[in-house]
Amino acid sequence: MSSKVAFLGLGVMGYPMAGHLAKKGHHVTVYNRTEAKAKKWLDDYGDQGNGGHEMAVSPAAAAEDADIVFACVGADDDVREVCIGAEGAFHTMQDDAIFVDHTTASAAVAREMDLAAIEKNLYFIDAPVSGGEAGAVNGVLTVMCGGEEKPYKEVVPVIESYAKSIMLIGGPGSGQACKMVNQICIAGVLQGLSEAMNFALESGLDTDKVLSVISKGAAGSWQMDNRGKTMVKGEFDFGFAVDWMRKDLGIVLDEAKAKNIPLPMTALVDQFYQDVQNMGGNRQDTSSLIRRFRG
Repeated sequence: MSSKVAFLGLGVMGYPMAGHLAKKGHHVTVYNRTEAKAKKWLDDYGDQGNGGHEMAVSPAAAAEDADIVFACVGADDDVREVCIGAEGAFHTMQDDAIFVDHTTASAAVAREMDLAAIEKNLYFIDAPVSGGEAGAVNGVLTVMCGGEEKPYKEVVPVIESYAKSIMLIGGPGSGQACKMVNQICIAGVLQGLSEAMNFALESGLDTDKVLSVISKGAAGSWQMDNRGKTMVKGEFDFGFAVDWMRKDLGIVLDEAKAKNIPLPMTALVDQFYQDVQNMGGNRQDTSSLIRRFRG
């Protein structure tokens, strides 16, 4: 069953995600702050699925008559702008429509937008994603949701257009908190993999052989399988950038401080990523953490 949807934010993640919705037959209206990006999306996907997809000049215009409004923007203030700003989607969404926010933002702003949605007789679901640019392009993202069960069940069949795993974690803000757990794990794994690969190189080992054998045992991970060989080669052009990771870890560390939860490893790796930024690696992917050892 197709739905009338809006998608706000056509960045590295949102562009292909909105494309998958179009391909699956949903009627998609897109909005992007840079209008040229929305026009390009229409060139690429305008005739996909049932065709007839559109672009809008504001979040409010995009959200008119939409059953579901999706967003994937930058940070907390961007979420507020597209939801409740002067031209925010909440002003025009119909009663009982659902806003699904795929931005990685704070749990606090998710709860704030949930309350704002309730006042407008709307539903809000915080739904950050994991899987990076490749996951968005290939339609195999993992989606962690916070909100009420009723609207969650309604959006799952639509989100399946670009996701392989979707789960309701709990109430408002729970999706964002789960994404924080995800980023804590990734930070630790990448630091360990960076140290391990540097150790292997300094020891004169054949890293292809090392990765081949240890990836089959307890040391194995997604990062090892997908970034081990490329990080050894100094190739760091695989989507999720250091700048974005530092934004995410900043959210994690702020939440941990507010709740008095110790995160010594995460705080240290955040500092290490700052070192990579100082080396000019802002837009390199997160496996560039090894540059602290290799230059």
